Amino acid sequence: MDNVDNLFNPSLAAALMKLDPDDGEQIMEYFKTHALLSREKALLQASVREQKKLLVENAKLKKDIEQLRVQLQEKQKRRAAKALASKASPPSSISPTPLSSVTHPTSPAGAAAATTANPPSSSSSSPEGRERQSRRRRGERKARPTSDPLSLGAESRIDPSRLDLRVGRILNIRRHPLAEAMSVQQVDVGENRPRTVVSRLGENPHLDELQGSLAVLLCNVKASKIKGVASQARLLCCSASDTCVELLVPPSGSAPGDRVTFLSYPGEPDRELQSKQRVWDLLQPDLKVDCRGVANYKGCGFEVKGKGLCRAPTLTSCTIR
Repeated sequence: MDNVDNLFNPSLAAALMKLDPDDGEQIMEYFKTHALLSREKALLQASVREQKKLLVENAKLKKDIEQLRVQLQEKQKRRAAKALASKASPPSSISPTPLSSVTHPTSPAGAAAATTANPPSSSSSSPEGRERQSRRRRGERKARPTSDPLSLGAESRIDPSRLDLRVGRILNIRRHPLAEAMSVQQVDVGENRPRTVVSRLGENPHLDELQGSLAVLLCNVKASKIKGVASQARLLCCSASDTCVELLVPPSGSAPGDRVTFLSYPGEPDRELQSKQRVWDLLQPDLKVDCRGVANYKGCGFEVKGKGLCRAPTLTSCTIR
C-alpha cells in the first residue's frame, strides 16, 4: 500500500476505460484520491488512539509514583522512631543477689557468722513486718517507669506536621463580654457543628467586616475557658504589634475543613496537643510572614494542597500567633 497505483488491479482501470472512454481516467483518479483519504484517516485515528493510551498509562505511572513516595515516607518515619526508641531505652537493670544466697549459707560456720552479723529484727520476723516489706516491694515495682517506643518517637518530633491546621469560615463574631480586646467567633471548620473560638484581635472597630471571611485555625489544642467563655480552637493571626493584627488568609478556592500542610513535613497531626510537651510554644517563634506576605515555617509555606499558599492581607515580615 505504499504506492497508490498498486491499490487497484490494472484490469479495473482497463474496464473503466472500456465502459467510459471519456471519463474513465477521471473516475479512476477519483477512486485513487478517495483511497488515499481513507488511508490517511485510518492513520490519524490510530495516532489518536495511541495518544489516549499513552495519557492513561502516564496517569497510572504518576499514581504509582505517588503511592511509592508515601510508602517511602512512612518507612522513613518508622525507621526514625525506632532509632529514637533505641537511643532512649534505659539499660537493662542488674537483678539483685537472691536473698536465699545470703540467708542460707552452705556451712554451719557461715550460718553462725551470718547470724552474728545480721541479727533478725523483731519487726521483720513478725507478720506485720513481713506485710510492710511486701507492700514496700510492690510499691517499688509499681514505681518503675515503662517506656513506649512509639510515644517516645512522637514526643521527640517537633515540627509543624503535628499541628492540625484547617481552613474555617467565620459565621458570626462579637465582642467578649468581659474583655474589650478579645472577640468570640463561631467558626465552621467542616465539622457537624461550628466551634466557638476566643481570639485577641485588639480593639478592632470593624469586627463585623470579618463575618463570612475565611481564616486558618489550629484545631487540636485543648479546649479551655478564657474569661469564662470556652474556646475550642486557635485563630491564627499575623501581628506586627499588639495593635496591628490581621487574620491569616487561606488561598482563594479554599473551603471550610481543608487541611493546611507543609510540603517538607509530611507527618500526621496529633489528636490533641499535650500542654506538657509545649509543641506550639516551641514551633511558634519560627511561624512567620516573609517579605512577600507568605506564611511559612523555616521557609516552608503554609499550603492548601492544590489551591495555593496562605498569606497575610497587607502585613509583611511579621510573626504569626
